[in-house]
Amino acid sequence: MRSISELKIKLFADGADKAQILQAQANPLIRGFTTNPTLMRAADVKDYETFAHEVLAVVTDKPISFEVFADEFNEMERQAHKIAGWAENVYVKIPVTNTRRESSTDLIRRLAHSGVKVNVTAILTLGQVSDATAALAGGAPSVVSVFAGRIADTGLDPVPMMTEAAKIVSSHAGIELLWASPRELLNIFQANDIGCHIITATDGVLSKLKIVGKDLDEYSLETVKMFYNDAAHSGYQL
Repeated sequence: MRSISELKIKLFADGADKAQILQAQANPLIRGFTTNPTLMRAADVKDYETFAHEVLAVVTDKPISFEVFADEFNEMERQAHKIAGWAENVYVKIPVTNTRRESSTDLIRRLAHSGVKVNVTAILTLGQVSDATAALAGGAPSVVSVFAGRIADTGLDPVPMMTEAAKIVSSHAGIELLWASPRELLNIFQANDIGCHIITATDGVLSKLKIVGKDLDEYSLETVKMFYNDAAHSGYQL
């Protein structure tokens, strides 16, 4: 049986629901936070900066990433410096390209070497991992976020690629590899075993931590009882 106590990887909570962030902040297992504009929209966040400052009033001692939302690199750069100025524990998420497939590496390099903590996001290939890592090398503390869950969604096993990504990133001090968009709790242990530094997950995945190591015979019986009780409560008859 696996155990939470064996994990060396850092667990980050991914989301934009303030109530869930407050709950996660009090959880000693949660070591940081990530957000993005899509999650903010889903949480009905109306004012980006107001939301960020409200969260930062609570999350003062753990890293948290906020993303730029421009498509032109000069505007990304302006937004990045503004976001970075909000608090010392803020990382700025920069997409690996803009919507025209133009690489963000020059911007990433400038930001990282000007002291901005950068989280390079939306990475899905080893070439992107290599380019982002090279741009970040020698700069401020930074994160390379590989969307392993989206790789899995295409029918590919993300573990071999993430294993290679860990080798690339780990050769540079101050850069951490993040397994993004996990689809199931098993991904936490997979990421841990190949040497990822961080995994970020939504509340739906993190809520399953409480059943890690659960006896499978007992879990089987609980499942049987669930089916039986649901059928009984529904009043089904044959």
